Amino acid sequence: MKKIAMFTMGTRGDVQPYIYLSKALIGRGYEVTLVSHPCWRKLVEDAGIVFMPVGPDIDIEKEAAIIRGKTSNPAISIIKCMNFIMKIIQGSTQEVYKICKGKDLIIVTHSQMGAVEAGVLGIPTVNVTLQTEMIGEKLKDKKLTEKLIGGMISHFAAGPYNKIRKVYGLKPIKSAEEIMSNKLNLIPISKYVIERNPYWEEKNILTGYWFDEEENYTPDDKLTEFLEDGEKPAILALGAMSFEAESEKEKLDMFVKAFQKTGCRAIIQGFQKTLADYELPGTMIACGSVPHSWLFRQGKFVIHHCGFGTSSATLAYGIPSIPVPHVLDQLGFAMQLEKTGTAVKHIKSKNLSEEAIISAIEEMNRTYDNKKEIAKSLSDKIREEDGLNEAVRLIENVMV
Repeated sequence: MKKIAMFTMGTRGDVQPYIYLSKALIGRGYEVTLVSHPCWRKLVEDAGIVFMPVGPDIDIEKEAAIIRGKTSNPAISIIKCMNFIMKIIQGSTQEVYKICKGKDLIIVTHSQMGAVEAGVLGIPTVNVTLQTEMIGEKLKDKKLTEKLIGGMISHFAAGPYNKIRKVYGLKPIKSAEEIMSNKLNLIPISKYVIERNPYWEEKNILTGYWFDEEENYTPDDKLTEFLEDGEKPAILALGAMSFEAESEKEKLDMFVKAFQKTGCRAIIQGFQKTLADYELPGTMIACGSVPHSWLFRQGKFVIHHCGFGTSSATLAYGIPSIPVPHVLDQLGFAMQLEKTGTAVKHIKSKNLSEEAIISAIEEMNRTYDNKKEIAKSLSDKIREEDGLNEAVRLIENVMV
């Protein structure tokens, strides 16, 4: 049985796509180890996947909330988050090296964790890229200014990996692309959402989204009764962006009042600290960790932060969106949703207000039938792509 290790760092949205891929590979007879922050052990093991922890035992969503709270600039916020993650990756290289030993393939995710160590051990790699902006346009005849700017960005991105390379006595690289797989880079996004860049190398392939049906999920009686008691609710699912370093009553108040004034029933995920002593109206209910594959099918539309996982889920499960991006990559995914016609114009997190939420809900209600029809049509096409099986097929071709 061939052995595969997969490394991913970050919040739940950075882990979930690789849980789907791991399960698909296990189903095809591979031995898969998924490696991440210690806090994700239960999430991964509950999915039936072998888990190995690396790095300090921290609550990564709490840490991300603290970092996010120190700046309202989405570009600076994501840079600070990336720097935080990169320090963990650099400090974990010996653990990563040990986990890589004896494996037949290393799947290197968006953080590039494990790429250097796999290279030292001579183990082949496959990459996964969530943000297409990170893929080099190798086939493009670039102008001098583009080359200079690209060179500066590449040099900055290569810095953290050169610190790891130094541990193993390797020469520094000029670009992070030098440690990427020369065989395959999987992009788990639908061709119906973005067009393939003609300047990409052949190894960069849009597979279609990765998602799961979660068919075994059963809601509790309280949630079941709420859903049966009226029309489809709005769903507030801000993911890690709703994780509170401290109570955020003011933010939750905005949404609750906006729902009341627009006549929306609502299901609220997150805000656990605030909700501990917060009385919701009878038209709203809080829910904990409910799989989006089930929850999104129960809702009219979703208000979400536009992380990769939530954005892809709205399209896979055919539900319109009100995007509220907080950091730069989320803004990119919000713009993708807007271009598909399934989302209203996004609300910048720094502009979040009761009035802005009401305006977005009213726009959603005015255009809902059209957005829902587009979302349903896209969902059908995405299912036909069968992105997970396509990804497994491509990985198997590399391992032959």
